[in-house]
Amino acid sequence: MDIPKNIIEMVNKPGRVGVICTVDPDGKPNAAYLGSPRFRDDNTFSLGIMGGRTLQNLKSNPQAVFFCVEESPVAFTTPGCRIYLAVREISTEGALLDQIKAEIEKHVGPEAAKMMAAAVAFDVTEIRNLVDM
Repeated sequence: MDIPKNIIEMVNKPGRVGVICTVDPDGKPNAAYLGSPRFRDDNTFSLGIMGGRTLQNLKSNPQAVFFCVEESPVAFTTPGCRIYLAVREISTEGALLDQIKAEIEKHVGPEAAKMMAAAVAFDVTEIRNLVDM
């Protein structure tokens, strides 16, 4: 999928955070607040995660949604997006995890980087506005 430049800039903005939503095998939803998601040079959406519910859910159901809001007052016109994702790969070692850990260490600190259990690479399947009107 061709990712619009403004979406890449919003997601990759330093200090930006968002929420990834996943579902377990029984249909129970989970939402996790993350600061690690990034679009890579090849438009791969990636993130580092700990070993909790999000990782377990993605192992059993590869579909997820990342909810991203730009800094501004919350209203029906608030800029942001919903990025629909499908897991391409979950790595517990290797170059992507090392890169994500280095980024997290730089921005948050070494203790946060050590907590990362996996790197997840996604394909983007759909992008929607924050509010459809």
